Amino acid sequence: MSEENKNKSTYTADNIQVLEGLEAVRKRPSMYIGDTGVKGLHHLVYEVVDNSIDEAVAGYCDDIQVIIHKDNSITVEDNGRGIPTGINKKENKSALELVMTVLHAGGKFDKDTYKVSGGLHGVGVSCVNALSTVLIAEVHNEGKVFMQEYRKGKPQYDVKAVGESSRTGTKVTFHPDPEIFTTTTVYNYDTLASRLRELAFLNKGIRLTLTDEREEQADGSLQSEVFFSEGGLKEFVKYLDGTRQPLIPDPIYVEGIKQGIPVELALQYNDTYSENVHSYVNNINTIEGGTHVAGFRRGLTRTLKAYADKSGLLKNMKVEITGDDFREGLTAVISVKVGEPQFEGQTKTKLGNNEVMGAVDMAVGEILSNYLEENPKEAKAIVQKVIIAAQARAAARKARDMVQRKNVMGGSGLPGKLADCSNNDPAKCEIYLVEGDSAGGTAKQGRDREFQAILPLRGKILNVEKAMEHKIYENEEIKNMFTALGVSIGTDDDAKALNLDKLRYHRIIIMTDADVDGSHITTLILTFYFRYMKELIENGYVYIATPPLYLVKKGKEQQYAWNDDQRDAAIQRLKGAGKEDSVHVQRYKGLGEMNAEQLWDTTMNPETRTLRQVTIENAAECDRIFSMLMGDEVAPRREFIERNAKYAKIDT
Repeated sequence: MSEENKNKSTYTADNIQVLEGLEAVRKRPSMYIGDTGVKGLHHLVYEVVDNSIDEAVAGYCDDIQVIIHKDNSITVEDNGRGIPTGINKKENKSALELVMTVLHAGGKFDKDTYKVSGGLHGVGVSCVNALSTVLIAEVHNEGKVFMQEYRKGKPQYDVKAVGESSRTGTKVTFHPDPEIFTTTTVYNYDTLASRLRELAFLNKGIRLTLTDEREEQADGSLQSEVFFSEGGLKEFVKYLDGTRQPLIPDPIYVEGIKQGIPVELALQYNDTYSENVHSYVNNINTIEGGTHVAGFRRGLTRTLKAYADKSGLLKNMKVEITGDDFREGLTAVISVKVGEPQFEGQTKTKLGNNEVMGAVDMAVGEILSNYLEENPKEAKAIVQKVIIAAQARAAARKARDMVQRKNVMGGSGLPGKLADCSNNDPAKCEIYLVEGDSAGGTAKQGRDREFQAILPLRGKILNVEKAMEHKIYENEEIKNMFTALGVSIGTDDDAKALNLDKLRYHRIIIMTDADVDGSHITTLILTFYFRYMKELIENGYVYIATPPLYLVKKGKEQQYAWNDDQRDAAIQRLKGAGKEDSVHVQRYKGLGEMNAEQLWDTTMNPETRTLRQVTIENAAECDRIFSMLMGDEVAPRREFIERNAKYAKIDT
């Protein structure tokens, strides 16, 4: 019998594996938490916190503590009712053990216990347990303290009472398993702070505290923040618009129950040109929107259009007003609570419940109509903003059409500076956006012409945060990016949507000098992508190249270093028994200082390079930071830079 036939014959019933308990989670963790990188690591914390938030939404909890310990383990503690610890008659096990060790076990499936809930379809905390080397659950209820410890999801002993207690609540401490999270097990304080701040705004009246025990402040205290909001989404919009000039004194606030669905939203008009609508369902950020966003847009357009027509402010309009015009310069946050949410896709990024559209539409229409009638001065300012937006949109459409007309004939409309690749399969192709003609020339010499294209960019592109839309499409460097990528703006459903049907590269790599100017150019490009090509980032197509900072040489031996620690280690290794001055360190300040071979070896060779993929973890926080960094307000930007100066490397 041949080897091939031998292998075929061994496929029997015994080859079918049944993964019991939490083994399935450990075998395929990405199916349950998205990925095992930085995002998945932080998602573990969110899952435990979501359980506490669900207790708060149900009315039994108002204080949640999150602690990052020195060893990067995490503790989440709340003052809720405490997970039940009694014996479940059907399973003959403690309810605590069931919640911690069985997928789809928990009170979220009983609508008398939780009317609404977030988390991963009820599998959250058991997934955290499965992916932790150690998890300790401590429950305060019934006048006692109960405890159970788990290792990689397996209980080490039965639930036991270890003391007495006069309060109630749940405390979960876990350590992520480095065998699962191979990239890193180090938590980022700002990432966790951003999510807790968001949860505080979305659930007013709940206090969330984040404490980091890993590093003491200058005064000896630990880094810690308390997140608490009395105003909810109204305060959230003010926070997001903190660096923009508001058009009306206070955000318009909507709260109520329509058709049995709790709806809360706040909106504010400002003097910018972009629309920033952030939506949530049961505290989950629905980055792709859904029926609640469609209902909001419909209610906003319908109500504002009716008021504008009645007021006579549109009688001299020469261009037709569309829904997009009513949303320019708008910041809004929408939050709905849905008992049986239907999400499109495993990642829960788009709501599909049709009944929610009508509920949000109705809520917006009622409150906005009253607001416009009671505040004629503010209403007039909003309508005038809409008129300006319509006129600018008409100009932008002409400019956009000019850009896209160049691209109609495919390759014939490509920018002259583009050195294209020979492969025509977008999935295999990548384009480098390179700072300057000099570095562009080196990159063209060093690249693999089969799949790597080079587009040099001259100087700094337009800061789109401060520019009207038609000015953006008139900018030469931005036009070159559009035509090189092959994308177009505008679909039948959304005039501002990006059409990726003819995208020519699935890796768009920003490659700039490792200095302050290079970082600024990268930020300008990312601001443009975030505001006008967000779909490229959401689809995982945008990357940042990481050229080395140093070349350490001794004789014929050399080693590249990407940070100071690597440089120091290379110096020590090459120095050996010799004198320190025999080792030469070259600091690269620009890509032009490397020859083609060096640039290929360090930055462009897929076998040896390091690319940083650009992702959007929190769209609302990204919106705020881009506005703050690239907008007109100086004070918030200075404060941000001073606070983050320890992370910056500035050449003097």
